[in-house]
Amino acid sequence: MADSSTTQGPQAGRPLSRGGDFEHPLVFWLGVLACTAGVLLHLPMYVQARHMGYMMVGMRPDAPMLTGMALIVAGLLAVFYGIVPRRSGEIARTASHLKVTSLDDAPIRRQHVVLLLLMSLAVTIDVMKPASLGFIAPGAAKEYGLKSPANPAGHIPVSWLPLTGIVGTVIGSWLWGALGDRIGRRASIVLSGMLFVTTSICGTMPGFKWNLLMCLLMGIGAGGMLPVAFTLIAEIMPARHRGWLLVLVGGNAAVAYAATSWLSGELMPTYSWRIMWLIGLPTGLLLILLNRWIPESPRHLLAVGRAEEAETVLARYGAVLRHTGEEPAAPVAEGPRGGYLGLFRPPFGGISAAITVLGLGIGLVTYGFQLWIPTNLQHLGYSSVNSDYVVRNAALIGLPLTVVGAWLYARFGSRRTMVAMCVVTAVVLGVIAAAGDSLAHHELLLSLLLVVPLSGISSVVAVVSGYASEVYPTAVRSRGSGLAAGMTKLGGVLILAVIVSAGTVPSITETALIGAAPLLVAAVALLRTGPETKRRQLEEISREVAEAAG
Repeated sequence: MADSSTTQGPQAGRPLSRGGDFEHPLVFWLGVLACTAGVLLHLPMYVQARHMGYMMVGMRPDAPMLTGMALIVAGLLAVFYGIVPRRSGEIARTASHLKVTSLDDAPIRRQHVVLLLLMSLAVTIDVMKPASLGFIAPGAAKEYGLKSPANPAGHIPVSWLPLTGIVGTVIGSWLWGALGDRIGRRASIVLSGMLFVTTSICGTMPGFKWNLLMCLLMGIGAGGMLPVAFTLIAEIMPARHRGWLLVLVGGNAAVAYAATSWLSGELMPTYSWRIMWLIGLPTGLLLILLNRWIPESPRHLLAVGRAEEAETVLARYGAVLRHTGEEPAAPVAEGPRGGYLGLFRPPFGGISAAITVLGLGIGLVTYGFQLWIPTNLQHLGYSSVNSDYVVRNAALIGLPLTVVGAWLYARFGSRRTMVAMCVVTAVVLGVIAAAGDSLAHHELLLSLLLVVPLSGISSVVAVVSGYASEVYPTAVRSRGSGLAAGMTKLGGVLILAVIVSAGTVPSITETALIGAAPLLVAAVALLRTGPETKRRQLEEISREVAEAAG
């Protein structure tokens, strides 16, 4: 991938056992223990409220809860200090002087499979966080007396809760995209998992304002996981397998939605809506404990001058460093300058614009249509539990669509697959809009139609996330993935802001129409500007884009 004689950076002479290990592991693990203890100290008040159906509104934080908050703040600082590489800013400045080429002919090994399983788990846990917002909204509205279809007399719209969470995911996608390029892919993933653990205390917040704050922080952690996970997979998987594997892993969003709906139906009737936040503690800790099997990206290690560590990682995946003798073009080596705004300048401006439109369309479907399905089904006459199971059945029926999407990506390429998925989703949403409230009397037809906007849109998310991690150069690849992920959430912010200002939840017909239009626009934009990435080396794709832009 690079000439090791030219990639000696400030840390290249410090060999590590696996490549990309933490800078201060003892401090890191002490921080993890402090954060875990801090979350556990919040649980006694939750347990005390069991005789009231776990309704904690009006309760005042006790001494253990306040102590727990202090431990969490101190623990997060320790975790961050423990994982951030020394002189990361200085190392990043050496990237423009490196020769980075690709080595994509390594066979799939056991280590590749382990990485895919771990990233699938990470994506599933990640998507479950914002997916829970639609399920907890009715319960939160009831406990806090918020305005909702079931309580039109409330003064504060329940939409503030998902709006705050989705704003957090936008911030997290862009923030973690930048962090992934600066401190590394692995460290960013671990840091995001730590936020999963700490923000689980959202389930114990007595007051609605505290719940909003925790929901914002939860969103920041959840928004950061997806783009960095896709970047890591793209930079390690061989080119001939990269595309369809990215889609397959991204398709776990459908698994996450099915799991969330199932857990909601099983746990919320007994433990209230708060349990959907509290499960972030065990799921986040599981991800942290498995981090030793998550490698740092060898491409990132080379880009920051840590060649010996890159060799260590490559050896585990059946690859070695290779010198091509070619000096890459500046856009390929460095990527566009100017942070996220630089992604909209040549040579990547057209691609970034197309990804932005598609991301906005996905966000409008996910948070305009998908998020309010449980609420709209209850508005149509379904009980809370029945609406959860209708959604779960649709998500389960649609799970094979992930496999279909991966096959299409491998068989017909990335661009055609994205266009086809956009068109199909838009058509199905049009049918749902035309049928409207009459679908309440046809449960089977409703479940079948919901397959595409619930599970199918997850495949579209997987495709665009994988595509974004392929078309940008190494120096800004995490940022490019963050752009795509953030835009899929920004559409949600826009629609939720409209809902909050209007004070009412739009009908199933309105949310279907709002989501269909931008998907069709995105299909046209991708046909005009999107490069094909099928089985091509990452550096080759970036070089072609740069040359096409002149």
